[in-house]
Amino acid sequence: MTQITFYRTAAEYTGFTCSGHAQFADYGKDIVCAAISALVINTVNSLEQIAGEKISVETDAENGVIRCRFLEHPLKEASGVLVDSLVLGIGQIEKQYGNKHCKLIFEEV
Repeated sequence: MTQITFYRTAAEYTGFTCSGHAQFADYGKDIVCAAISALVINTVNSLEQIAGEKISVETDAENGVIRCRFLEHPLKEASGVLVDSLVLGIGQIEKQYGNKHCKLIFEEV
């Protein structure tokens, strides 16, 4: 299962971690894993290149982990919209394929 944890204070997101493999299908044919990866990687790239947000990104491809931390607060308005869009997309995947393959978590920090 892929687990996506969004970290937030009462006011804003502080980062997110995506970990694990969806195990919906065999390697190379897993559409759930591909969809999650595309959303997460596109959001990270958009935060940096479009919104100009200062972020810290750590990856571990072998274990399927991407950690993204926001280094400056408050977030730019565009960054908040990008993260909200990621939450929406991941939520839709969880709803369609079930939390056996994709689980969305919110953690207050």
